[in-house]
Amino acid sequence: MKRTIINIDEEKCNGCGICVPNCHEGALQIIDGKARLISELFCDGLGACIGHCPEDAITLEEREAEPYDEIKVMERISKQGRNTILAHLHHLKDHGETELLKQAVNYIKENGIDVSPEGNGPKHSGHTAPAQGSSDCGGGCPGSASINLSSEPKEEQPAATSGPVASQLGQWPVQLHLLNPEAAYFKNADVVLAADCVAYAMGDFHNRYLKGKTLAIACPKLDTNKESYVEKLVTMIDSAQIDTITVVMMEVPCCGGLAQLVHMAMQQANRLVPVKKVTVSVRGEVLDEKWMMPAPQQS
Repeated sequence: MKRTIINIDEEKCNGCGICVPNCHEGALQIIDGKARLISELFCDGLGACIGHCPEDAITLEEREAEPYDEIKVMERISKQGRNTILAHLHHLKDHGETELLKQAVNYIKENGIDVSPEGNGPKHSGHTAPAQGSSDCGGGCPGSASINLSSEPKEEQPAATSGPVASQLGQWPVQLHLLNPEAAYFKNADVVLAADCVAYAMGDFHNRYLKGKTLAIACPKLDTNKESYVEKLVTMIDSAQIDTITVVMMEVPCCGGLAQLVHMAMQQANRLVPVKKVTVSVRGEVLDEKWMMPAPQQS
């Protein structure tokens, strides 16, 4: 059947991920640094993601596509908790999709899903309640979502023996725009490329990732002229002969652009260096840490 569905211009898409949380139906994901429509079945064709794309990379077009299925969408998003469910219901209501809204509400009733303020979606979902202060609408960039972390219990830390904790920072400046990629401290160095927010989220960032390494920080969402970042990384790889790159980024989708910058630099450079990618939660937990290609040789 023919129906309206989104089209993504890969030339314009920079993989920022802002569109992903605004597709409450779960039809979009960031894959290989680009927004991808992973299922036409889940795309409602209403274009909520369009207005949130800063690159105007998403448009609507009419083409042959499998029918949209509200029940399958509800089966998918109901596992993501109350906020996502409510965002989807508001989305349908705002676009006048009364029949789809009715189907969604019936699904909620038939499956005993609690969407009250005290509830948290289906009882079998296993999701914990959203952090106090988080947005009820579930929309917008997750990197900008308000979360009150001070209300959450903190892991007890041993008291410091004496005095302040020493910084492991070995050079200045640290912002990638200000750095000279051929400075002496980059020669044969292990480089940490960290998102701006990482050191604030991680209590042990200095000792765990910075000690003995050269630091560069950047924000793939807010910084401008990211082409210069790629050029500097290429110079570090080819001229400064750096040994490794560790990309430490936050869990929010827009932070994936940091790894994309390194990937672009590796494609342009004449050398290959091992790259480690570390993903950190907003609560400072390391969610994923692994070496990308090529992996370092074992001694």
